[in-house]
Amino acid sequence: MKNFQLFLTLLFCQILGSLQAQHPLRIGVVGLTHDHVNWILGRAKANDIEIVGIVEPNRALAERHAKRRGFDLSLVYNTIEEMVEKTKPEAVTAFNSIYDHLSTVEYCAPKGIHVMVEKPLAANWKHAQRMIELAQKHQIQLLTNYETTWYGSNTKAYELIHQENKIGPIRKMVFHHGHPGPVEIGCSAEFLAFLTDPVLNGGGALTDFGCYGANLATWLLKGETPKSVFCNLRHIKPNIYPKVDDEATIILEYANTEVVIQASWNWPYGRKDVEIYGQNGVIECINGKDMLVGPKLEDRGTPLIADPLPVNDPFTYLEGVVRGRIKVQSFDLSALDNNRIVVQILEAAKHSAKTGKVVEWAKFFKEK
Repeated sequence: MKNFQLFLTLLFCQILGSLQAQHPLRIGVVGLTHDHVNWILGRAKANDIEIVGIVEPNRALAERHAKRRGFDLSLVYNTIEEMVEKTKPEAVTAFNSIYDHLSTVEYCAPKGIHVMVEKPLAANWKHAQRMIELAQKHQIQLLTNYETTWYGSNTKAYELIHQENKIGPIRKMVFHHGHPGPVEIGCSAEFLAFLTDPVLNGGGALTDFGCYGANLATWLLKGETPKSVFCNLRHIKPNIYPKVDDEATIILEYANTEVVIQASWNWPYGRKDVEIYGQNGVIECINGKDMLVGPKLEDRGTPLIADPLPVNDPFTYLEGVVRGRIKVQSFDLSALDNNRIVVQILEAAKHSAKTGKVVEWAKFFKEK
């Protein structure tokens, strides 16, 4: 009898796995106020995911996106409760304010619904702790999406450093992330409403672009945490951004490495690049594919073009993770362990900027 029950269980699992493989992942989109939502709404048709519902109480905004992207307004619901009840999503993607990531996880986690949020994970460390607790308790995937995760150049740099030992131990990294400013590049009014709010976004350029360097540094250093954090914030354009910083410089001191993160809404052009200096050479990731790699004593190195990643789309990745084909490693760029440290770095940076002092990591988070 026990053997027959085991047989039925295995058969059910095989059938369920087969059905999941045949059907796209059912995704709910929570919020249309984040302009990165165009990533999923404008995505080419594929069989891996299906948007089954959208949460957006701002009807005019929903209508604008529906007209532009060609989806039916019957997909749009006023509340997450209504959307989940009517559509039964397996996962949701959060394109609401950073502050609202917490409420999204609070609702979805107990229901076993997986969540992918846009970077960063949370608006502050208190929110992040609660989100992590819920994700672990209810055993859901809680992923954070960054544009730079899908850059072939960053992955190639990781391989050159950790698999080929191309430049020796990392001694210094300098990250440049940002653009001329969200107003200057024409972000939507709905996006600006939370992006320039110190509570809803958790800060200005510091949160918006400081998270990229923190995320990549944590990954490249395999989860190592800094010993200290120092941050200087500036309001260069208070007439445009009166409530939040538009310039942030973060200095992270590790055991044998220094990391400098330059997050800015004042660059004359958009940039997401990094310089990685090892004991025996240098790697520069200029953009998503163009690189310079050079040994010690060379000026800049030799040009290299990185191959595109086999999985270079966050929603393909989400589907693969939920279906179990992709295993998330502890300090992967989208992983919860990595993004816990990212929020801690941002929290320490804000405290440093407020006090004008260096934050000692162990003491600060012990007290927290």
